Amino acid sequence: MPHYNVLFLCAGNSARSIMAEAIMNWKGRANFTAYSAGSHPAGIVRPEALRQIKSAGVSATGLRSKSWDEFAKPDVPVMNLVFTVCDNAANEVCPVWPGQPITAHWGVPDPAAATGTPQEIDRAFSQAFSILERRITLMLSLPLSSLDSMALKSELDNIGKK
Repeated sequence: MPHYNVLFLCAGNSARSIMAEAIMNWKGRANFTAYSAGSHPAGIVRPEALRQIKSAGVSATGLRSKSWDEFAKPDVPVMNLVFTVCDNAANEVCPVWPGQPITAHWGVPDPAAATGTPQEIDRAFSQAFSILERRITLMLSLPLSSLDSMALKSELDNIGKK
């Protein structure tokens, strides 16, 4: 199976895209390298997101909030797949990525916007983590090397609706 570079995008790059990066690097490490970035990065990773990552036994090493501009520079890995994970990112204008990667929108409610008790906020982060983990697991079960780009795009779009 070929190696794929995957970029997860969100506005703040502080929770959902960070969790998706960590999950993909954990579950797909043999054939995938995941990255994350934001259109308006918060500059910090939410501690609740880090707790979710670590409680799942996933490494949080190297995770940081960064701009998607870092991935539009020369000499960066060419992305094969780009996912937006914000629930409103489908309406944002994304940069044009070199190599014309396959893109899909996997909107997830923003756990950073959750209010209530610490337990309710943790539950919002746990739910977001679970949604992302389920979608990534479904993606990893696809026969990627045997799907043409249109079929793969269709499958990825369908996963984003689950």
